[in-house]
Amino acid sequence: MFQPTNLDMVTILKLIRFALDHKQPFSLVRIGDGENIVLAQDSVWSIDKVLKERWAIFANKGLKGVTLPNLGLRNELIKSIRKADVVGLLDPNDQTIKASSDVKRPLTDQILAYYKLSPKQTCNAIVNRMFVNEHGFWELLRGRRILIITRYPEQLKEKLEKKQSGLKVTMMIRFSHYSEMEGALKEIAAKKDSFDIALISCGVNAVILAQKVAELAGKVGIDFGKAPDRIFAKE
Repeated sequence: MFQPTNLDMVTILKLIRFALDHKQPFSLVRIGDGENIVLAQDSVWSIDKVLKERWAIFANKGLKGVTLPNLGLRNELIKSIRKADVVGLLDPNDQTIKASSDVKRPLTDQILAYYKLSPKQTCNAIVNRMFVNEHGFWELLRGRRILIITRYPEQLKEKLEKKQSGLKVTMMIRFSHYSEMEGALKEIAAKKDSFDIALISCGVNAVILAQKVAELAGKVGIDFGKAPDRIFAKE
């Protein structure tokens, strides 16, 4: 079983700042319950078993930004996880993610073994939620050109720019479903000189987009997950 050594918050922020200061590509992606279920398709689980999962049922009702089965999406996730600079993994005893234990870290370990994935650097998958309360995270965003990719980018832009002086969203991409992936990637590549760092909140799709920001644009891509929910909750 793969045994990662998680990077702490200080180290992660140093890596992000170094990439920004030196204009180097960097990507942080995360594997949670949704990613596990997509990756489990026709590998460690049968398609039938996957489709019976609560998350998959919600996905096929249009609530998760993907529709299953989708082996192409699965394969793209594998490639992005393999190429990412840092991969967030759930703690074996995680109590933050509201999902049953059998779709959390035990399933991640099976998937990593099946696909022979050994991330070079890892961190806790809930790091995105921790960023929201981390002063150092907001400090490193000051003066940077921020791209946000999410379902409702205008609302997030307004909230971010009000949170602290010095935060400036210079580019937005509206993204709500995997079917928009090709168009989003083309826009990222075409407008790579318009941003320094991308904060990406669009479910499982964020894994691909964050890694592709680094690969196609040479910039910093952060899988921001549900962090915007916590930002909006703070008044």
